Amino acid sequence: MTDWLDGTPGTYRYGGDAEAAHAVTGQVWSQTAYPSQARPARPLPGSPGDGAVYDGVPHVGAAHDGLPRDGVGAPPSRGRRGGSGRGGRGPRGRTAPPPPSRRRRFIRLAVLLAAVLGLTSLGTYVWADTKLQRDVDLGGISGRPPQGKGANYLIVGSDSRVGLSVKDRKDLHTGGSADAGRRTDSMILLHTGAHGTTMVSLPRDSWVTIPAYIRPDTGRHYPASKNKLNAAFSLGGPDLLIRTIERNTGLRIGHYTEIGFAGFVGIVDAVGGVPMCLDKDVKDEKSGADLTKGCHTLDGRTALAFVRQRHQEAQGDLGRSKNQQKFLAALAHKTATPGVILDPSRVYPTMSAGLDTLIVDKDMSLWNLTSLFEAMKKVTTGNGKRLNVPVAGLGFSTPKGSAVKWDPPRAQKLFAELRDDRPVDVADGVGKG
Repeated sequence: MTDWLDGTPGTYRYGGDAEAAHAVTGQVWSQTAYPSQARPARPLPGSPGDGAVYDGVPHVGAAHDGLPRDGVGAPPSRGRRGGSGRGGRGPRGRTAPPPPSRRRRFIRLAVLLAAVLGLTSLGTYVWADTKLQRDVDLGGISGRPPQGKGANYLIVGSDSRVGLSVKDRKDLHTGGSADAGRRTDSMILLHTGAHGTTMVSLPRDSWVTIPAYIRPDTGRHYPASKNKLNAAFSLGGPDLLIRTIERNTGLRIGHYTEIGFAGFVGIVDAVGGVPMCLDKDVKDEKSGADLTKGCHTLDGRTALAFVRQRHQEAQGDLGRSKNQQKFLAALAHKTATPGVILDPSRVYPTMSAGLDTLIVDKDMSLWNLTSLFEAMKKVTTGNGKRLNVPVAGLGFSTPKGSAVKWDPPRAQKLFAELRDDRPVDVADGVGKG
């Protein structure tokens, strides 16, 4: 067995056949360089032979005599690695790895796509978070009721004309000017908890007690007094409105959201309109609403007219409040559909249209805002209720004009159920009180 140790390249023999495996590298095998290979095989007791023959000498116990046990028996190749083609054997005799299967390629593509979407979502989140107008400081409000169970949001639709041109104000029948002070067109108290979502509309003409306040524009102090709920917003902005609602309901507001006319119209148009089915014709000259009985897809202008109209409603503000709740739930449902949230051409315009005119509290995050929309969407699937605060009368005479008087026993029961996050079973509608 000297012909593969005599220093002549290319004379390595496996089972008696010449193999030029090491001629490629130009390596010379010698007894001096590899003394361990020069020793005859000495298997351990009981170790099986592998059947390899080197110049007639059976090879066993390769793991102990320095010879390789890689399935071929060739000495290790130094300096080169690789195979001899698809599924072939390289200089070391090892099988080259097969190309990635279709399943592995699919998994890699899915991981890459997930990473891209994750980065895109993160970028969208950061961008949208900077667009929020966090103008309301709930932490600076004093004399607040204790925290109850569940979460309470106050949703305010203001009549702000900011962002509307003269033509827009004419087309939308809003009147007023772009720099006119804002008032509330709608107020909805939304509670979400263990029993789903409850949307409670608070009529803007509700006769309530407004706590003592200081006029922001004059600095003059005013004592607590009776007035319409809408007056609280006009006199002291969001802070006084929140204080008034908390005092009269006993509920602590966790988050505040306000949107003006321009933002409302922009969101509806950005999502491609909102489907709405009507059980009667709706025609109102003041708001510009002109809809027939049946199902429609309302664009921004038509939707604004629909939620503002009240003069042809039998219950006036109460009827309008129900329309507003119904529309907001439908809008939340449409916004969350795959055709909107998975379409970048709609996601960015929708978010931009809403966030540009959205006013929220300082602690509001996009996560909270998403939770609010999810809660509203649940109402459309039956996991929640829509109702007005229980009232005793619609034409209650006051020094400030005709107002809406709450029904104290039923209203207090409703607010207690929300505060304790219990199922709501208070009947909606106008009582006899």
